[in-house]
Amino acid sequence: MPRPAIADFVATTQRPTDFLDFWQKTRSDLEATPANISSEAEPLRSTDTVETFAISFTSLGNARIFAWLCLPRGSRACPGLLLPPGYSAVPTIPRAWAELGYAALQVSPRGHHRSDGDVAPGFPGYMTAGIEDPRGYIYRGAYCDVWRAVDVLLRRPEVDDRRIAVTGGSQGGALSLVAAAARPEIVAVAADVPFLTGIRDSLRLGGSYPYEEIKDYLRQHPEREADVLRTLDYVDTLNFADSIRVPTLLSAGLSDDVCPPETAYALYNRLQCPKEIRAYPNTGHEGGGLTHTLVKQAWLALQLKPQPAGEARVTAAAGA
Repeated sequence: MPRPAIADFVATTQRPTDFLDFWQKTRSDLEATPANISSEAEPLRSTDTVETFAISFTSLGNARIFAWLCLPRGSRACPGLLLPPGYSAVPTIPRAWAELGYAALQVSPRGHHRSDGDVAPGFPGYMTAGIEDPRGYIYRGAYCDVWRAVDVLLRRPEVDDRRIAVTGGSQGGALSLVAAAARPEIVAVAADVPFLTGIRDSLRLGGSYPYEEIKDYLRQHPEREADVLRTLDYVDTLNFADSIRVPTLLSAGLSDDVCPPETAYALYNRLQCPKEIRAYPNTGHEGGGLTHTLVKQAWLALQLKPQPAGEARVTAAAGA
């Protein structure tokens, strides 16, 4: 068990008085935007057991968002798995998850990979894009991109809409949590070393980018500190915690200086749902690495009961 100072940490995140109204208005704006989902088969990126599709759709502000979808061949009503990426990660084709039996959707929020965006995920730029005003902050749009990605899974006939989960690490962990908070179709969430969690405290406790980019910005614009912190409160996952009602698995690296473990525990302590946290001593932002990947795979399998790709193909051929 981690030392009590970490496990009992109380964050200083503030919830804006209009937090719920802000996000309800944002969701209304998103729902008023036609999704215009397109799907193109990618035979050269498919295998004997996995079909791959290039997906694009329209999100908030008419941004076109790209995603890779992998399906087990011959699958019928398989569980859906939404996979948001890390901050500077290049989203990959999620064949491995499809091999395990999931309809796996690797989404690229705005600014990532082939999706629209004025900045790329890296240093500098993404973390502070529009940070002076929550209505223009890039994560307002990125959250909408992930919410809309759920619709992609729901509209696929191969997906069982009663078995949809979401998982990601760091930024992907934050996006996963926010997706679970807003989309009731999601039945489980696994968030590794979640970013955008206890942001005010992460700025103080951590010492690495991308949070350092905010500090750099405030050194240049100290007069904007109050506005910046207010914007960050709107996207802090701690303020979404009470809306997460499904089984949740978290991880923390106890030496993580990107997403301090104190903030993961602050989130864990706020959650009012079936929950579990795995803490890994002497590990940093990798948060357990392969060890936790195997833990997460087993946990998701328990929640969603997927049928591995080869087995699904045999079952379909048998007419079951």
